[in-house]
Amino acid sequence: MTRENTRRVMCGGVAIGGGAPVTIQSMLNREAHDIEGSVAQAVALERAGCQIIRAAVPDVQSARLIEALKNAVSVPIVADIHFDYRIALECVQAGVDKIRINPGNIGERSRTEAVVKACAEKNIPIRIGVNSGSVEKEILAKYGSPTAEALVESALYHASILEELGFFDTVISIKSSTVKTTIEAYRLAAQRCDYPLHLGVTEAGTARMGMIKSAVGIGSLLCDGIGDTIRVSLTADPAEEVRAARDILKACGLRGGVEFVSCPTCGRTKIDVISIAEQVQQALESCEKDIRVAVMGCVVNGPGEAREADIGIAGGDGCAVIIRKGEIIRKIAEADIVRELLAEIESL
Repeated sequence: MTRENTRRVMCGGVAIGGGAPVTIQSMLNREAHDIEGSVAQAVALERAGCQIIRAAVPDVQSARLIEALKNAVSVPIVADIHFDYRIALECVQAGVDKIRINPGNIGERSRTEAVVKACAEKNIPIRIGVNSGSVEKEILAKYGSPTAEALVESALYHASILEELGFFDTVISIKSSTVKTTIEAYRLAAQRCDYPLHLGVTEAGTARMGMIKSAVGIGSLLCDGIGDTIRVSLTADPAEEVRAARDILKACGLRGGVEFVSCPTCGRTKIDVISIAEQVQQALESCEKDIRVAVMGCVVNGPGEAREADIGIAGGDGCAVIIRKGEIIRKIAEADIVRELLAEIESL
């Protein structure tokens, strides 16, 4: 796919936009005053593969969380700010890597100017976050509801405020809880500006439905070549967001690692494909080899699909054959499939 040519913004040492790889973000869900719990969660997110971590900073006192996070993890930290511009100023002084604001809810223009000036002096980018609940009354009246056009107009209006102040290290997010509106809004934004875009379906829901909505919304845009950084928003452990984001990037061909293929099973299946597939996929979760692994249940599609993979199995009657790079290696009993397949993958 061809990626949209957006500006490049540096968030700490991580590039966003300008052809850089799409990065994975998540957000802490511990209270900002719980420094120990927030730090522990940030460490877990980094280990899970999160590349940018965002933290809500609801008051000036909570800005001390930023320094604690910076000392605990190596990934960039983003401060999520609403209403009080002084919080943003404190976070800048604390060494934050990016500020997330909505200029429309921090008051008079002079306050936005103060935040922009502080960020510009330290080369800190700003993410303008607009969602269905934050669109200005005048724009809502114009469009009648938070349509894709309304969301984009709101975001570009706020970006223009920063532009007037000579600030262009801006990332834009335009999120809706409605998948179709999200897709339409980002496509429209990609046509109208060259700012890097932070993708996500906001308030997507619990793990099951949230992953589906995020995969459809974020995945569609990534396949269009739109999007520079992503967050899968789930009502779940933030580490689940990271794993889901990684899988979406893999499915779109934008991240390496194991591509896992398994058949949906049918009446011809003579081995426990479901259990075998789950065990193999779980064992390979942290494997970084750029390989295709296939677990197929029968002789109809199995040999063909497995031959297309770097390594795989095709099931028989209580047994399977291991196929490596298109060649059948040997026949194995069903009880040995997982162990033997993982051993072959280890040797690749």
